[in-house]
Amino acid sequence: MASSIPFSATSSKILAPDSLLPVLERHRSKGERIVFTNGCFDLLHAGHVEVLEKAREMGEVLVVALNTDRSVATIKGPLRPIVPEGNRARVMASLSCVSYVTFFDADTPEELIRQILPDVLVKGGDWSPDRIVGSDLVLKKGGAVRSIPLVPDSSTTGLIERIIDRYSQNRG
Repeated sequence: MASSIPFSATSSKILAPDSLLPVLERHRSKGERIVFTNGCFDLLHAGHVEVLEKAREMGEVLVVALNTDRSVATIKGPLRPIVPEGNRARVMASLSCVSYVTFFDADTPEELIRQILPDVLVKGGDWSPDRIVGSDLVLKKGGAVRSIPLVPDSSTTGLIERIIDRYSQNRG
């Protein structure tokens, strides 16, 4: 993955995928359950925090895989991300429920999930377990796939729309 992020300079929790894999093997050797989730996490909000905290309760180690800026733009459009990947990673790494942060540059995290093979794969409630990318890999390994209910009125797109609406009203 071609990323300009100096992984070691921002936080010991932020690791490139190839550096993360041996770390996770050490956790596994101690019998710790690896929980994995992913997303853009462009503007971190209470809904994200709720999902992350509930995900962490499902195991001892929570890995959050962030879409790179290129990947976010592909999925969300050319005006996104609002927050660059290095900053998103630093904020994510500051959460006590998050063990490690890594990145993926593809449209989906399927290859990263294939490499990590977490014990639990988690997404927010707008994803049914059968639609979660990588669920087949995790289930085949004997793992679990969970969908955590969303916090009402809590989305990045909604937040951006409210900011634009309020800002445009005050400029009139």
